[in-house]
Amino acid sequence: MKCLVDADIVGFKAASAVEQPVNWGNGLWTLHSFEHEAIDHCMAYFDKLKDTLGDGELKLFLTGENNWRKEILPSYKANRKDKRKPMLLMFLRNWMRAQFNAVVEDGLEADDLLGIHATADPDDTLIVSEDKDLKTIPALLFNPSKDTSPRRITEFEADYNHMLQTLTGDAVDGFAGCPTVGPKTAEKILKDCTTSADLWDATLASFKKQKLSEEVALVQAQVARICRDTDFDTNTRKVIPWTPNFQTK
Repeated sequence: MKCLVDADIVGFKAASAVEQPVNWGNGLWTLHSFEHEAIDHCMAYFDKLKDTLGDGELKLFLTGENNWRKEILPSYKANRKDKRKPMLLMFLRNWMRAQFNAVVEDGLEADDLLGIHATADPDDTLIVSEDKDLKTIPALLFNPSKDTSPRRITEFEADYNHMLQTLTGDAVDGFAGCPTVGPKTAEKILKDCTTSADLWDATLASFKKQKLSEEVALVQAQVARICRDTDFDTNTRKVIPWTPNFQTK
């Protein structure tokens, strides 16, 4: 089984962990990192994965440039623009591409690549990520920080989590969701739904209750959606934004 690894998180955690402040006196402080220590952190992570999951192939994925969601919602992740990144993050990205042939594709986040590859081959892939957004993908999922073994996310569970994220939004990613709706309210809105169509109907009704249009609700659902193989055109290498193409009531 192929282990599809969210290398964005691996690189960020490793680069952050090795940063050390140095006080030179006279009010001078600097921050330094050693490349070999950052590499050791990554290798320890990969070795632990193999010990836990077996000797399946590790396939790494990294976020590319020009996020497709910004074409739909320009404010998407705009709040991260000026945030400092760990010093060795780019070094580790390049190292993972060189040493592990990590996959990067323009326009796509690592999450999208994980979702596309996992749903294209659901019987022979396992997503490895600590990102809660991956619970919106119907696949075998393992969170190394929480899980003791992989768990299967069903299609309905994935769709439920997608609509939950659509309703609540994500302040970190820069999309608002439905006004006044937090996690507990969102759960109440969706609790009686039994089909994916029901989930969308309940979500849309909540937006309309706030005097917002279906177009506004759809934009939130599109940016909240982590791509599956059906959301990606392999010929044009472009994302097909999500639409509720099931029969609604």
